[in-house]
Amino acid sequence: MLFKQQAWLRQKLLVLGSLAVGSLLYLVARVGSLDRLQPICPIEGRFGARGQAEFPLRALQFKRGLLHEFRKGNSSKEQVRLHDLVQQLPKAIIIGVRKGGTRALLEMLNLHPAVVKASQEIHFFDNDENYAKGIEWYRKKMPFSYPQQITIEKSPAYFITEEVPERIYKMNSSIKLLIIVREPTTRAISDYTQVLEGKERKNKTYYKFEKLAIDPNTCEVNTKYKAVRTSIYTKHLERWLKYFPIEQFHIVDGDRLITEPLPELQLVEKFLNLPPRISQYNLYFNATRGFYCLRFNIIFNKCLAGSKGRIHPEVDPSVITKLRKFFHPFNQKFYQITGRTLNWP
Repeated sequence: MLFKQQAWLRQKLLVLGSLAVGSLLYLVARVGSLDRLQPICPIEGRFGARGQAEFPLRALQFKRGLLHEFRKGNSSKEQVRLHDLVQQLPKAIIIGVRKGGTRALLEMLNLHPAVVKASQEIHFFDNDENYAKGIEWYRKKMPFSYPQQITIEKSPAYFITEEVPERIYKMNSSIKLLIIVREPTTRAISDYTQVLEGKERKNKTYYKFEKLAIDPNTCEVNTKYKAVRTSIYTKHLERWLKYFPIEQFHIVDGDRLITEPLPELQLVEKFLNLPPRISQYNLYFNATRGFYCLRFNIIFNKCLAGSKGRIHPEVDPSVITKLRKFFHPFNQKFYQITGRTLNWP
């Protein structure tokens, strides 16, 4: 009899202990998901002064699950109407640069509860066929969002495509434009590495980087090679400045975004007139991958795709030196135009 009572008591204690642990885990998860939110904070309607409109960020946080369902098509027009959701044209665009860190920047900005990202590169302004479909087609490619949120898309080809600045200007002459850049030679090698990987997957051969970057006839830098041409940032930026003032651009240091992402993201928050909400809590270094990953709350974490951070092939040091010497005057002009000096050799 005594043995049965002891067994019954142990069972009761086990149940009570499980309930206590479960409650504690719930509270920890709740605090973790709300630690970066305030009950009320100002969200600008169209990059206006802070405080023009108030909207609960706690409600915006609800978008993580709700908008994901809408993106998958699990919604009706009535549900969209009831939740006051819309598909807005972007109020900011990451226009480049290819292999500068555009995907990482977009995913990190999506940590902010007032930001909604277009998941795919839409290529509206750089693709004549897509552009001919009209602005309404473009808008319908945007994710659902609350009116107080801002939508951001990224298409790195925009930066180097001649027709794009005028086309974006016609859509919105006051749009905010983000350009993320890396040290030009490193970016060119990264560009080459991505193409090389694609060739190797198809069992195709490809020239070595040195043969593409240096003209064999003149032994000078080959400016006809696209990877080199893309890294001459000032040439492309000058075309954009024919339509937009420099104040509508923000330069993101892509090299620093890899090693110290938070300060760069805080500068972008300020540029977009967003209340500061991204904190060190949202970013944690993954030693296995060698990159920072994203923490939305205590439950939901995300790392960038495994294709990010490819190992670059070894390049002849003399070619690297020649490229850096070639890019140097263009870099100096880029610093002068943008007002931001970067630590490039």
